[in-house]
Amino acid sequence: MDGISTILLAALVGGLVASSVRVPPLVGFLAAGFVLSAAGVQAEPTLEFVGDLGVTVLLFGVGLKVDVRTLLRREVWGTAAAHMLVTTTVIAGAIGALGALGVGLAGTAPRTWFLVGFALSFSSTVVVVKLLEVRGTNRSFGGRTAIGILVVQDVAAVAFLASAEGRPPSPWAVLLVLVIPGAVVLRRVLSVVGHGELLALFGVVAALVPGYALFEALGVKGDLGALVIGMLLARHPVADELSKSIFALKDLLLVAFFVSIGLGGLPTPTELGVALALLLLLPLKALGFSVLLWLARLRRRTAILTGTTLGNYSEFGLIVVALAPVGMLDPEWVRVIATTVAASFVVAALPGRFPEYLSEALRGVLPDRSVERTHPEDRPLDLTGADAVVLGMGRVGRAAYERLRHGYGLEVVGVETSRDRCERLAAHGLRVVEADATDPELWSSRPFCDVSLVVLSMPFHGNNLDALDELRTNGYEGAVAVVAQHDDDLATALERGAHAGFQLYDGAGVELADRAAAVIGRRLPKGKPDSGPLRAPQDEPPE
Repeated sequence: MDGISTILLAALVGGLVASSVRVPPLVGFLAAGFVLSAAGVQAEPTLEFVGDLGVTVLLFGVGLKVDVRTLLRREVWGTAAAHMLVTTTVIAGAIGALGALGVGLAGTAPRTWFLVGFALSFSSTVVVVKLLEVRGTNRSFGGRTAIGILVVQDVAAVAFLASAEGRPPSPWAVLLVLVIPGAVVLRRVLSVVGHGELLALFGVVAALVPGYALFEALGVKGDLGALVIGMLLARHPVADELSKSIFALKDLLLVAFFVSIGLGGLPTPTELGVALALLLLLPLKALGFSVLLWLARLRRRTAILTGTTLGNYSEFGLIVVALAPVGMLDPEWVRVIATTVAASFVVAALPGRFPEYLSEALRGVLPDRSVERTHPEDRPLDLTGADAVVLGMGRVGRAAYERLRHGYGLEVVGVETSRDRCERLAAHGLRVVEADATDPELWSSRPFCDVSLVVLSMPFHGNNLDALDELRTNGYEGAVAVVAQHDDDLATALERGAHAGFQLYDGAGVELADRAAAVIGRRLPKGKPDSGPLRAPQDEPPE
């Protein structure tokens, strides 16, 4: 078996083992590299090339997610900048202290301390996004804030790599301002490439040609070019789809990067000791985020839940130290950071409901504040005057809202985690509030006690069940209706106290027949019941 085949097989096995114990596969890729190195397998030149390609595509994807409006929010850039500064200083001080005690790496200079601290100040996009998805809070206020902080960190990392090269750009680099009007051409091409393989190919070409190659030719870091091109395309309607189309490709290419890091050799006992010491700083990192977010006027629970989500080390930090200019960092530090990052992913998979307990434990340190002093997007739910509440305002939730409001004359309030959707629905005259129905503090004030009906139409059935349990726990005596995609899910909800339910596909055939008949001008005869479900508004995207 040749070298590449051996490396690919080892990476697959390592990734499968990591996934089986519920940690990110890249932990397995790093471990596979360590094992291969111990077995005497050498890194292949192709591996390094593919890994560099993966980093470039990664940065292009980061650019596609940059929403300048979000980044300019104080709770995002202020928290990210302050935390980065404090964490870098604390970790640098810890490394210096270890060196003074004789347990650090030989020859470590203060410049190295701060570079390592800077690399470990980042949080993992992979881990954070996964945790938000598992909790169903990726579109909540806290989730959006966490994603915004990650983007600020990524931009800072790319800016560092671009400025640390130590070589002046070409005098022709001023012409790079032309990429701004040139992006008009890219956006037009993006509008016509379709939705198949051409979309992914466009993304790779945009990242490598007008991004990496053009910037490198003019003496500017090519990775910065990939990020800039991504940012210029971020507001395009297809940008989100483009990001998803290159997601799997980017992850596949990055396998080579992480395996190549592991092939650099196993960490020595001293390096393992330093990695363990750095791992012990993780609680301070999470606490720092929590305090800063609380100071930005987020509620204690939101601040702590978001802070603990960000309390890990980042694969991007590993990229920073691996790509740092020659001479800035001793090679053994790459192994230390790789071990620390991998271990932090394992730790991040363990907390369970720890953030909820921590929220109660820190009540005295981070006290509750009045509603007026709380961030407008993180205030308790106000359901004054509502007869019915719909939790989850996607297509199904909006259809239920419209029928209850216009068909039955009820005063209805919709509750939705997505700010964009809330703004869009409010523009259509609907009364919608932004809130996370999975937030226990949302229920603590019993806002539903005077509401006659609650409709649970969130896309994740687990969230609907959690909301149902919260309603019963808090003594809600009104009626509860729930929507489900599967029969067993609906049965579970009814067993746990829902009064009525609807399986999404029950009325699909009836609705399809009604619409088909309407096309040829036929209507139901008078006296025949309209048994089909309410038609969901068509300006809402599918859930």
